Amino acid sequence: MTVISKSVWAEGKAAKVAGQSDDANPYPAGSQNSADWLDGYTFDEAEQNTDSSEGEL
Repeated sequence: MTVISKSVWAEGKAAKVAGQSDDANPYPAGSQNSADWLDGYTFDEAEQNTDSSEGEL
């Protein structure tokens, strides 16, 4: 994912560090700012691969 707004990303990270829930995202769902905020919020979480299911050979 490409972050467009580093300041919005930083807001998301700060919210996570402050112990807020991801419901604190102030941006409209589906917007680039919402995606950037959530990317900042999940900065310390492992990236999940949704392209394939586990156990696939």
